[in-house]
Amino acid sequence: MLGTVEMPVWALVIVVLFAAVTALTHVIGPSVRWFFRKRAERVVARVNEKLTRPIEPFKLARRHDMIQRLCYDEKVINAVADYAASEKVPEQVAFEKAQSYAREIVPSFSATAYFGIGTRVAKFLANALYRVRLGHVDADALRQIGPEATVVFIMNHRSNMDYVLVTYLAARASALSYAVGEWARVWPLSRLIRSMGAYFIRRKSRGELYRRVLARYVQLATAGGVTQAVFPEGGLSLDGRTAPPKLGLLSYIVDDFDPEGRDVVFVPVALNYDRVLEDRVLIAAGEEGTRRFRAKISVVAGFTLRQLWLRITGRFYRFGYASVSFGKPLSLAAFQTEHGTDAVDALGQEMMERINQVMPVLPVPLVATVLLRHAEPISQQQIEQEVQAILTNMQSAHVHLPRGDVSYAVEVGVRALVARKICQQDGAGIAVADAEKAAAQYYANSIERVISAHAV
Repeated sequence: MLGTVEMPVWALVIVVLFAAVTALTHVIGPSVRWFFRKRAERVVARVNEKLTRPIEPFKLARRHDMIQRLCYDEKVINAVADYAASEKVPEQVAFEKAQSYAREIVPSFSATAYFGIGTRVAKFLANALYRVRLGHVDADALRQIGPEATVVFIMNHRSNMDYVLVTYLAARASALSYAVGEWARVWPLSRLIRSMGAYFIRRKSRGELYRRVLARYVQLATAGGVTQAVFPEGGLSLDGRTAPPKLGLLSYIVDDFDPEGRDVVFVPVALNYDRVLEDRVLIAAGEEGTRRFRAKISVVAGFTLRQLWLRITGRFYRFGYASVSFGKPLSLAAFQTEHGTDAVDALGQEMMERINQVMPVLPVPLVATVLLRHAEPISQQQIEQEVQAILTNMQSAHVHLPRGDVSYAVEVGVRALVARKICQQDGAGIAVADAEKAAAQYYANSIERVISAHAV
């Protein structure tokens, strides 16, 4: 029993290696996972004490468990069977395809990443780039939303900064789950976005199996009370206006809605900017009639480095105002009682109308609107008079006037447009540059419907 056993070094290495792997998987691994799981639970408990709408258990489920739950859901299994029959492939092949879609879609939420990193970075970026203003908020209506209801923010899509702004401004309410497109599936960005609770969608996918897996995930998240943020336009606005809604995600929510169960409350969110960072790229795409954005990484890097240099040298100015308004919520149960259970089109139109009703009116869009009405240069005083006339007809609109002063608001708008060479200022007055009319129109379009709604 106590004798010496000789063995080759290679055999000893294998034994030690197997022992190490066994210890790692059966002793160290579970202990480490338990430690981090307990730590995460304490973080969530502390965060929930501060949130208006605490994080739901569905959002906190392990990603592996959520993928399995989605794959073995009855509706997904039926979709797999239908796909296998229509494509004449074995069901196991179809099931593996559904699994790959589930792994692609399902997020991996981390309260530490969201509230410890995400919201802080969002606050820093938003305030570093813009003068952020909270526009209209229907506070009484928001307070009346039942604690058990699932809240879905329905937002217009002007810029990729939309994610940053709304994450920052809604940080005290709840953790938002965004639907993000293919652009965010690049490693390591994808891991960060997953940890923020976002789920990936293929906006151009026409595969029936993919759509049914995605629909079921959205339905499970909604039934689980996950607070979501949806851009119904399906992409960034190319002309500054709000686009007609694409009803994919909304239809998924409506199709599975049970009036006797948890209510779903849609909250309209309107965003507007004095400067959209991607405006040139979006305008070019709109003129070409395509959604192919020709933003070179060298241009983006050059722009970023230039802004950093301006900040270091003390010559950086923020890009004007960015404002977010929260409109009147809409209960899906109440809406279906009035319009029926199949009125998805009416629901989409109603939400876009509510977004337009609370669209923030900012200095640059106001000045651009006035300048586009004139073929010849006009004085700043005349711009002030015409802006005042517009505002007089928009008593119920949500206008942000810096310092509450029309003259200063016009000065801010003119200065921003001149700095970007969208308009020219000389002894003859101020006018839109011939080569920049599309850019001026882009900003004027953002408040076009607000002005027309209040026109006499």
